Amino acid sequence: MKSDAYHEAESKEIDRGGPDMKKSLVVAIVIAVIAASGWYALQRLSKDRGATAQSTWTEAAVTRRDISSSIRATGIIKPMVGAEVRVGSRVSGVVTRLHTNVGDEVSRGQLLAELDSTELRARLDQAVAALDRARAELDYAASELRRKTQLAQSGVASPTDLELAENEFRVAQLRVAEGEANVEYARTQLGYAQIRAPIAGVVASVSTQEGETVAASFTTPTFVTIMDLDRLELRAHVDETDIGRVSEGQRAQFTVDTYPETDFEGTVTSIYPDAVIENTVVNYITIISIGDRQGKTLRPEMTANVTLFLETRENVLTVPRKAIRRDRGRYVVSVVHDGTLEEREVRVGWRDDTFTEIVKGLEEGETVAIGTP
Repeated sequence: MKSDAYHEAESKEIDRGGPDMKKSLVVAIVIAVIAASGWYALQRLSKDRGATAQSTWTEAAVTRRDISSSIRATGIIKPMVGAEVRVGSRVSGVVTRLHTNVGDEVSRGQLLAELDSTELRARLDQAVAALDRARAELDYAASELRRKTQLAQSGVASPTDLELAENEFRVAQLRVAEGEANVEYARTQLGYAQIRAPIAGVVASVSTQEGETVAASFTTPTFVTIMDLDRLELRAHVDETDIGRVSEGQRAQFTVDTYPETDFEGTVTSIYPDAVIENTVVNYITIISIGDRQGKTLRPEMTANVTLFLETRENVLTVPRKAIRRDRGRYVVSVVHDGTLEEREVRVGWRDDTFTEIVKGLEEGETVAIGTP
């Protein structure tokens, strides 16, 4: 046991350190407390994160079942080839009348617009006058040929005179033929001043107005766009993993956002040979004809959810569709082993609304994770 003298000496030694030593001791104690608190908080956070990660997935067994071979795809409604026509002018002129507006239903041959035809009509009149002169010249040449023929037969006219009359008659015939062609051309040009609908349909756009001047060129300016809404088709984008099972004649069914409760029927008519690649995803455009519209109006650019019906494959290895992910063009799953996850590449086959066939990469009885972090 230390004596009172010793404690008194120790106290004096501390006192001799002064205020600086006391402050240092306080700072050291505070730092130690903060460090201990931080270590404890980190330990709790690590445990909480581990518990959260563990709870972010559910497990599903790799099992065998039958899969119906329906394919899901998205698509868009488009006009068939020839069902959308851009109508323009083949002659220059000022638009004097517009006879249609967007949304109007028009029949084939219906008048859509008119151009100022004053100059075109004058050209037709000139062509008709030139033709009349050519016909008069032909009549005269024919009369001369008859006269020279009679004179030559009586020995009055020389063979040269007869040959000259025959040549003049042939030239007059050519001038009449040329005049007739010019009249027909001028009449056709005048007809172009009246712009008519080449097909029946609905006016989708009007890109001119009365008083506007248009100039004919190699690229005909568009006045009106007409769509035949009875001639539409569905273009479905089918994934490359599914396109091998799609063929012409297969039944299809689709819905559009406008009529979500209506199932429209269709038939696969063709498959485009070229792929459409977006963000490393490869799709092939599949053309589907549209059947009974059930009294509904379908329009171009409507988006559709498509189901293609194929057949059934029995007793195949499957996992839930949600267990499969795309990673840089590969299909992968997370296999569960003693609470840990192993990423594994798989080869997939058919799929339905819920399950996907596994062709390679998993064994029956293994467990995969759904909703992995």
